[in-house]
Amino acid sequence: MIIRILEVMIPVIAVAGLGSLYSLKKRTDLGGINALSVNVFLPALVFSVMSSQDFDLARYPGLAIAAAAVFFGSGLLAWPLAVLFRYDPRTFLPPMMFNNCGNLGLPLAILAFGDAGLAPAVVLLIVTNLLYFSFGIYIVGREVNWRDVVLSPTILASVAGLIVSLFNIPIPLVVATPIDMLGDALIPVMLFTLGIRLVDVKLSDWKLGLLGAVICPLTGLIIALAVQPLLQLPPDQFGPLLLYSILPPAVLVYLVAEQYGQEPEKVAAMVGFGNIAAIAVVPLMLPFVLP
Repeated sequence: MIIRILEVMIPVIAVAGLGSLYSLKKRTDLGGINALSVNVFLPALVFSVMSSQDFDLARYPGLAIAAAAVFFGSGLLAWPLAVLFRYDPRTFLPPMMFNNCGNLGLPLAILAFGDAGLAPAVVLLIVTNLLYFSFGIYIVGREVNWRDVVLSPTILASVAGLIVSLFNIPIPLVVATPIDMLGDALIPVMLFTLGIRLVDVKLSDWKLGLLGAVICPLTGLIIALAVQPLLQLPPDQFGPLLLYSILPPAVLVYLVAEQYGQEPEKVAAMVGFGNIAAIAVVPLMLPFVLP
C-alpha cells in the first residue's frame, strides 16, 4: 500500500515541484497557458472521454448528484464558521465549495485509478464547473452571464461528446488522434502550473489559510460520507468521489476573487495553504480508495 501511495503522490509532487522551481528561476505569466488549458486542452479531454465507447452516461447520475451535494453541502457547513470567525462569506465560502478537481483532481484520478478513473473524474469536474460558474460566481459578484456558462468550450465539448456517444457516431482516426493528444497534454500542464502558482503563496493571513486548509477537505468528506448511504454508489465511483471530496480549493477561485475585488489576498491564502496541505491530506485518503 505504501508503494501504491508513493506511485500516486511522487509524480504529482515531482511535476508540481518542477513548476515551482521553474517559476523561482523565471517568472512566468500563466495567462496564456491557462487560456490554452481551459479553451483547448480541457475541452479536448472532455470530448475524448465522453465520446469514447467506455463512457455510459446512464451510469453516472448518482455521481453527479453527489458532486452537487458536496459543492452545496460544503458551503452550508462552512457558513457558520465564517460567521463565527467573522470572515465575509463571499470570501470564505467559494474556496470551500469549489475544489481543485482540475489541476489536482484529474492527475490524481489517473494515477490512483488508471484510465477507469478518468470518466468519473470528468463527471465530477463538469458538475463542479457548472455550479461554480453559475452559483459560485453569483456568491462573489452577484451576477451570472448564463450565455458564457452554456457556451463555454468545456460545456460544448461535453454536449458534443455525449451526442457522439449516445448515437454511436464513428470518429475517423485522423480526427480522434489529435483530439486525444491535446487532451493528454492537460494533465502535466495542470500540475506544472499548479506548482508555479504555489510559489506566490504568502504568509499573510496564515490563520485563515490554515483554517481553510482544514475545513475544505473536512466538509467535503463529511458530505460525501453522508450521501453514500442514500445514493449507494458502486466502488468504482465512490472511490473517486472520496478522493474528490478532500481536494483543496481551486486556483481559479483566487482569479475570480481578484476579478471582482473580493479580498483576493485572503482567498489566495486559503488556496495556497490548502494546496500545500494536500501533500499530507491526500496520502491519508489514498489507503481507503486505492483499488
